[in-house]
Amino acid sequence: MIIREFYSTDITDSQWQLVEPHLPKAKTGGRKRKTSLREILNAIFYMLRTGCAWRLLPHDFPKWRTVYGYFQQWHEDGTWRKLNRIFREKVRLKAGRNTHPSAGCLDSQSLKKAGTGQETGYDGGKKVNGRKRTILVDTMGLLLDVVVHGAHRSDHQGLILLATWFAPLWQCLQVIWTDSTFGGKDFIYWVEHTFGWNLNVVSKKQGQKGFEVLPRRWVVERTFAWFGRYRRLSKDYEYLPTTSETMLYVAMVHLMLQRLA
Repeated sequence: MIIREFYSTDITDSQWQLVEPHLPKAKTGGRKRKTSLREILNAIFYMLRTGCAWRLLPHDFPKWRTVYGYFQQWHEDGTWRKLNRIFREKVRLKAGRNTHPSAGCLDSQSLKKAGTGQETGYDGGKKVNGRKRTILVDTMGLLLDVVVHGAHRSDHQGLILLATWFAPLWQCLQVIWTDSTFGGKDFIYWVEHTFGWNLNVVSKKQGQKGFEVLPRRWVVERTFAWFGRYRRLSKDYEYLPTTSETMLYVAMVHLMLQRLA
């Protein structure tokens, strides 16, 4: 039971019932765990939504070093990716979909890097000095996988990084919609024969000026808009790009919990 003021980012009792069975169990032996894992989750979601630094977490949460320690532990043991997979499958089933998607959408987003960090660069097209997120989502906009890299890398390079790590996991995808920056007949042919992914480029209409919603591509754009609700994701504040990737999985877990309960 939480004995403090309720924050809007806190998970409900029904949401906690969904999460608790999938969190790592306490190790046997030694002292009994005193920290509430529910409060650890609440603190992490609060940090992500408000954008505060770890050290500036409100004092009615567990100590910030404890919260960060659990975040890092679940990052290293794959808990966040596991939760993302479990809840994605639940959301898809709730919507009457198959647990394994047959189509996906791919896009990238360049954003400024705050402070120092590994793997940064300058995106000359967007005029952004920082990092780039290349994400793969299903047709509901739910995160399948992500890779974060220097903004100087092209979209082709970002796709190759993503596919190198995750293509074997997503052979169920019969088609992946992208924009023209991932195009090129030779490149599309190479991706299909190297990774087994069938890219379908959705281009702007001839003569189109300004913004216009494009079929299929709007799905992944909406996912970026969802991430925009979380201030911690407005820039890249993380030293390691792998930590930045985990932040996106955590945000998606929070979003999906709100759909499920």
